[in-house]
Amino acid sequence: MSVLRTITILALSATVALAQRRLALPDPRSCANRVRHATYRDARNVAHSYFFSWEHAPTRSLEVDWLDARNICRRHCMDAVSLETPQENEFIKQRIARGNVRYIWTSGRKCNFAGCDRPDLQPPNENGWFWSGSGVKIGPTTQRNTGDWSYTGGYGQPQPDNREAAQVNILIIMKS
Repeated sequence: MSVLRTITILALSATVALAQRRLALPDPRSCANRVRHATYRDARNVAHSYFFSWEHAPTRSLEVDWLDARNICRRHCMDAVSLETPQENEFIKQRIARGNVRYIWTSGRKCNFAGCDRPDLQPPNENGWFWSGSGVKIGPTTQRNTGDWSYTGGYGQPQPDNREAAQVNILIIMKS
């Protein structure tokens, strides 16, 4: 192999490695001045603070994918929202409606990495969903009465419908 070809391959490999996106670490400055748009107290009286990107001038008009949305939250020492109870789900839905927001990214995702072959996660499109912000498992997609899985996604089929193909590991809430 020629030296020039070897250098070219190494340069391409380095470029690909640098281009790989990763989960962001909290930013100490942003954490110290963390913006909290709302607080919700759960049934155990534990307070949960929320940052709503649509209420924050620097992020108000951003259109981002799931990883970028989660990284915005993480830089503010938070994580994308995990809707673990019907009450919290309703609280967030009201804020979405009040803000006239079309959709938000949540921390929901499908288990698609090492360890996801556990029997309780099979089949993954039905049983493999969890809140990445907290690690709590989401109920099966076939039990629509326990969550807000849409009956009419982008293809007019119940969610998850694999419309985004490679991004099947995401979950969104659509304002209807």
